[in-house]
Amino acid sequence: MPGAAPVVELRGASFAYEDGPEVLSGVDFAVPEGRALALLGRNGGGKTTLLRLLSGGLRCTAGRLRVAGEDVSYDRKGLTRLRTTVQLVVQDPDDQLFAASVGQDVSFGPMNLGLPEDEVRARVREALEALDIAALEDRPTHLLSYGQRKRAAIAGAVAMRPRVLILDEPTAGLDPHGQERLLAVLDGLRGSGTTVVMATHDVDLALRWADDAAVLVPDGLRTGPVAELLADADLLRAARLRRPWAVAVAGLLRSRGLLGAHEAGPVTAEELDAWAAAPTGTPAAAAAPGEG
Repeated sequence: MPGAAPVVELRGASFAYEDGPEVLSGVDFAVPEGRALALLGRNGGGKTTLLRLLSGGLRCTAGRLRVAGEDVSYDRKGLTRLRTTVQLVVQDPDDQLFAASVGQDVSFGPMNLGLPEDEVRARVREALEALDIAALEDRPTHLLSYGQRKRAAIAGAVAMRPRVLILDEPTAGLDPHGQERLLAVLDGLRGSGTTVVMATHDVDLALRWADDAAVLVPDGLRTGPVAELLADADLLRAARLRRPWAVAVAGLLRSRGLLGAHEAGPVTAEELDAWAAAPTGTPAAAAAPGEG
């Protein structure tokens, strides 16, 4: 992914759990600033392990983790620097939320940084507003819906004001409306300058949402523009991923002469409806895969 310097990167990273086989071997993975990046791969392929290596929750058995061009030291100072740059939100919010109320939970990270009380309050308010849950500040966490718990967990990470926010399967378990609300929140965070990395197995979501993709396959990691990678049938087969809906539709339209070889096709069902209804068959509303 040329053109942007990496905020955080793994170089030659390998990892194996105790008494287990190697999960990752010699992986190079860079997260450039200002890009939305989708991490894809089969279940058990190492996505969560890779995210935990990036956020410092796990330490490479070989290789290096770098932040802003410098190797991370795993002492208190080095990890504090890492966690003010990179924040990971795990898949199950119940593994992350622990305080009695939403506000208390979101304040935990900033308080551990030793920030003044006024600064902590400001960060909590900012994070709750960014996640559209300011009205839930005093709500007991055990009374939240699943979608609210997801957003509260993300708010706790946002309150640390990281440059990179890493999300492990953030839309898992959400209904379509909940997914759309969460994606709108992520768009707002991206608009405010946060780089977002999302691990997902949903190729349609990745194609619609991300700028770039990183695809884990048995022999390593492939990175590049999301539309390019998710049109690579051999890569998808190696990663045990299905072809995205939009790629299949575009292929059908091209085979019938309804879409040019380099012409952008519809990415969502709504865009397909608009495409079909337009006099030319190619409404301006249809964005290129990977945009928006």
